[in-house]
Amino acid sequence: MEQLKERTYAIEEQFLSPFACKSAGEHERQRPEKPCEMRTDFQRDRDRIIYCNSFRRLKNKTQVFFSPEGDHYITRLTHTLDVAQIARSLARCLALNEDLAEAIALGHDLGHTPFGHSGERILSTLTGGNFRHNVQSRRVVEVLEKDGEGLNLTYEVRDGIENHKKDGHPKTLEARCVSQADRIAYINHDIEDAVRAGVLCKEDIPREIVEVLGDGSGKRINTAISSIYSYSHGKDMVEMDPVVDKASEDLRNFMFKNVYLTGTVRAEEEKAERMLTEMYGYYISHFEVVPEEYKKHMKTEGCSEQTVVVDYISSMTDRYAICEFNKIFVPHGWLFLDEKHKR
Repeated sequence: MEQLKERTYAIEEQFLSPFACKSAGEHERQRPEKPCEMRTDFQRDRDRIIYCNSFRRLKNKTQVFFSPEGDHYITRLTHTLDVAQIARSLARCLALNEDLAEAIALGHDLGHTPFGHSGERILSTLTGGNFRHNVQSRRVVEVLEKDGEGLNLTYEVRDGIENHKKDGHPKTLEARCVSQADRIAYINHDIEDAVRAGVLCKEDIPREIVEVLGDGSGKRINTAISSIYSYSHGKDMVEMDPVVDKASEDLRNFMFKNVYLTGTVRAEEEKAERMLTEMYGYYISHFEVVPEEYKKHMKTEGCSEQTVVVDYISSMTDRYAICEFNKIFVPHGWLFLDEKHKR
């Protein structure tokens, strides 16, 4: 079994870029543990993320459109899989470590709130600007998963998870692949969802952007990956060429103006804001109802009640948040004894 891991080490040593983060050698974890005989450290991290509860919950968390009825809308889970695929493609063409890039990608949104970025903005407002999903994602893998033990991932994966946003400064090029992949993925699948929802027509995208990036999701993704390859291959960087980068930023601005900040999306966001605000206030004033699995962190790490409430709310799926809101705030009809007997 050890030969499988050694073979991976040998392949990486022969074919990966000098700028890649190799799997061989010591990779710091929060707690020392015996290495796996078959898998590299980064392969092991990837597997731990896939099998954790927070990863499973992504399937019922919003990307853009809240609780969509159709089968083909993007959820936080399918977004994560898109990011992992694009990140691996980038790592492959730049001769970087695909396993590391995939592990970071699969874990990058584990701390995301219900109701997408709307939920993130709401929790940030409620906590005085102290909530960011990337920081929460690192907290999930370090503290909250496995009954408070965390997943004990390598430093490189934890750093990449926290620093996957555009303003982050990750330590590895593999993490920068994930940062680029995240932006490439969400813009393109959000366009498809907006068209599916009738919020946008493909013809609405400005012609000058289409001429640079292409007229379909697949073409735009290929353009982005090809641009990063031609501009960054053999260098200590993961960047698009300036022309494609500008067109991509123009497309992002177009989406904010015509999708993310439109009345249709904002109307649902206002509902989510009222709901999460009421739930946050309720849990703060009725702290005893918060599950013990979250409250125990006050003893183990000395965190505040506010942190515990944020941990609990941010872990919720859309469905669970709605269910809990109804349980707390929506009156339930009484079934009188004589009605029970009649039935």
